Amino acid sequence: MSEKNINLTLNIWRQESPEAKGYFEKFEKEISPDASILEVLDEINNRLEFEGKEPIAFESDCREGICGACGLVINGQPHGPLPKTATCQLHMRNFKDGDTLYIEPFRATAFKILKDLIVDRSGFDKIQVAGGFVSFNTGSAPDGNVILISKEMADQALDAAECIGCGACVAACKNSSAMLFVGAKVSQFALLPQGQPERYERVQAMVKVMDENLFGSCTNTYACEAECPKGISVLNIARMNRDYFMAKLKTGTNE
Repeated sequence: MSEKNINLTLNIWRQESPEAKGYFEKFEKEISPDASILEVLDEINNRLEFEGKEPIAFESDCREGICGACGLVINGQPHGPLPKTATCQLHMRNFKDGDTLYIEPFRATAFKILKDLIVDRSGFDKIQVAGGFVSFNTGSAPDGNVILISKEMADQALDAAECIGCGACVAACKNSSAMLFVGAKVSQFALLPQGQPERYERVQAMVKVMDENLFGSCTNTYACEAECPKGISVLNIARMNRDYFMAKLKTGTNE
């Protein structure tokens, strides 16, 4: 049986366009504790549309903590107060009756606000295009035991591949660094035999595009790991740095 509804004050960021001045709009809402924060936004939008007003623009897709599209800052924390939880999986039972919530978009130079709670995360797409893949001939699927991979390496690669590209690491970092994201995308291939032929070209290409898209440098505060909904380890950043320096030694450059 559901618990009694709770009353919350929601201060939600509104911004008509990238150039417009933003502000918080206040909503008083009686909410079911079983509702997710995105369902609350849905309810508010239904009311706004009924009243002939502009609904709140926000992103979502799977609503199962998989796609990473839902990322918001809740009371100053990317994805909210719960560890290893995406915004879409944050439910109102985690708040108390009478609480005040501030809901904002991810804040970063590289994540320009497009409208309300939606930011431009195309920088991540550009980094992926630069090297987030392996090149090999297509054809029928090879036998699963042709390439032997230790369980330890397979587990580490799969842990890195859990990154959903939400951008919480960037929003949590005071330098807006994307190094946890890039480190995870580099590591998931660097740890496997299939990723070795392009290993050093990959890391140089992805780091180059990361810098071009105005992401900052690592602060070494581990805020990215703490706020990541998948708990991606900062060890992936260390692995990326080692590969990057090795790539420069191999090519004889220091740029």
